[in-house]
Amino acid sequence: MLNFTWTVFSQTGNVDTYLLFKELEKEKTEVPERLDNKLAEIDYPI
Repeated sequence: MLNFTWTVFSQTGNVDTYLLFKELEKEKTEVPERLDNKLAEIDYPI
């Protein structure tokens, strides 16, 4: 999905498409952190 969004942005220069790309990129890096936190809670409940 990132590649498609970047391709569309690079061809059109549409700012909204760039913002969507950055949002998707941010979510991609946040998901493992949330998963790690969730697994840690399972292992060590408060």
